[in-house]
Amino acid sequence: MKSFLSFIFSFTIAINFLYSQNIEKGPLTNAVVIGQFDLPEDRYSIEISTTQILNDLNIKAYPSLNILKFGSDAALLASDSIQKIQKAKGYDIYLVINVRGYDRRYKKSTRAQKLSEILSSGTLFQIHREDITSVSFELSLYKNDSLFFRDIIKCGNISDRGTVIKRYSKKLLRRVSKKWRKKLTF
Repeated sequence: MKSFLSFIFSFTIAINFLYSQNIEKGPLTNAVVIGQFDLPEDRYSIEISTTQILNDLNIKAYPSLNILKFGSDAALLASDSIQKIQKAKGYDIYLVINVRGYDRRYKKSTRAQKLSEILSSGTLFQIHREDITSVSFELSLYKNDSLFFRDIIKCGNISDRGTVIKRYSKKLLRRVSKKWRKKLTF
């Protein structure tokens, strides 16, 4: 019995070690997290929770709120000077998060916009509205101003803003650790 438990314990440690090593070798090793929301508190909540989840999964992440001044246009992140500064810090991937809509039927957008185009476009959605029970977030990964991955996270049974953040965080953690690793060949 002791040998079986020690085998399970060592097997778990080995799997966790390999799991953490694979993420460092894959294409998603860093990300500047950009939330595209009208309300500053929505942007702050989503960027901080996403950054924390990515950092917990050994993906070096940095919120755009630490790059831009409060109230600045997010399109500045696509400028050459800011991208050079971020690349020197070790960030060359940009994760753009926005609300696709307030329904669970939304699919990933097929339009492959450049980073500069998506950052200059505005958004009309908030993360929560009254009498809405679901929200779909679209997450787009960019490298060298080109889209290389897009995903949808659908959050249902929401009643307030706090529930949206909680469900989004829980689903993002699962999505990054399971689905993104397979799709992004970690």
